[in-house]
Amino acid sequence: MGGDALMSRRLVSLTLDTLEDLPRPCRQCVYWELDPVSADRACAAGDPGLEKEAWVSQTLLEWGSCGKLVYVDGMPAGFVMYAPPAYVPRSMAFPTSPVSADAALLMTANVVPAFAGGGLGRMLVQGVARDLTKRGIKAIEAFGDAKFGDGDDATRACVAPADFFLSVGFKTVRPHPRYPRLRLELRTALSWKSDVEYALEKLLGSMSPETLLRPVRPAPVTRSTTG
Repeated sequence: MGGDALMSRRLVSLTLDTLEDLPRPCRQCVYWELDPVSADRACAAGDPGLEKEAWVSQTLLEWGSCGKLVYVDGMPAGFVMYAPPAYVPRSMAFPTSPVSADAALLMTANVVPAFAGGGLGRMLVQGVARDLTKRGIKAIEAFGDAKFGDGDDATRACVAPADFFLSVGFKTVRPHPRYPRLRLELRTALSWKSDVEYALEKLLGSMSPETLLRPVRPAPVTRSTTG
């Protein structure tokens, strides 16, 4: 429907306040935040949401922003979470670990089904790329699920589809039949910002030309640039 183009989209950082806007199953999930034994123990204790809140609080204090949410017309429509692999115990449980030393780990990405197919996943990844570039991080890595949707595996919602990561520019750096490790160089993510996307970037937030424009500048044509 043509009305989609008129919907307002807003990207915000994850905080203890916006944590409440995660989908309820994700708000209570500690798949990534704890090692497998501790996660099982937290679930058995009955309130894994407290463990999740504690993890977000600690990560925000020690490292900084560790997630993004996107709102469409004021409604939570999707989110991503990310952190250095040292903050993500589950990352060592994958057959394609470890995450590279120069990368942050994109733990999970989720778009509410009603808003799927509208480019929100790419918008979220771009938000992560902007944040991490400002913090001097070179790349984002992720473990994808190459068999997402097959069977009733309870973890399938926690590990995003490998196809999603490939569709937004990630490349496979360590293949695996189920859990390949994928990587997105942040230079690649920032190169998306051309034409309309660059105009949108100017509205969403400032970024210095040095980090945006990697290619050689055309000599004859000069644009007026205002700080």
